[in-house]
Amino acid sequence: MNPLDLINIYYPEENELKNILLIHSQKVAEKALAIAKAHPEFRLDESFLYEASMLHDIGIFLTDAPRIYCFGTEPYIRHGLLGAELVRKEGFPLHALVCERHTGAGISLANINQQRLPLSQRDMLPVSLEEQVICFADKFFSKTRLEHEKTVEEARRSLLKFGDDGLERFDKWCKDFL
Repeated sequence: MNPLDLINIYYPEENELKNILLIHSQKVAEKALAIAKAHPEFRLDESFLYEASMLHDIGIFLTDAPRIYCFGTEPYIRHGLLGAELVRKEGFPLHALVCERHTGAGISLANINQQRLPLSQRDMLPVSLEEQVICFADKFFSKTRLEHEKTVEEARRSLLKFGDDGLERFDKWCKDFL
């Protein structure tokens, strides 16, 4: 099975939610691939970048986020963890890590505990360069303003709720990737 088949497995109907997921994920993929092309020295796996970018938010349908047509029961903050469980179960453990580690600029165990977030008791920080690039690219696109690419400052503001260490990671990525 191709990892991208998971989109049609978990989103079999053409509807507003699937449209939001596809447009958002495609924007993230395009930005991640642009970073890869601008930095051949990183030797990023472009096929993986595309696939994992397209799957990073696959778990949103399980969350309660009516603004984006998600009518599940879980808190939205858990969408990455939920998506990772789906993707891992289907046999794609590296793609699952991207799902799990992309929220915010990654979320440390200290922040999970400090903010009492309903997440696993472990660091959820992007580790591989591909994970970092996808996490970074994701910060520039929301699911409520699909055609808008955030500025660096807008992306930084959206990270404030995740703590200072996330902003530090994002600022480092700006230097590394832009």
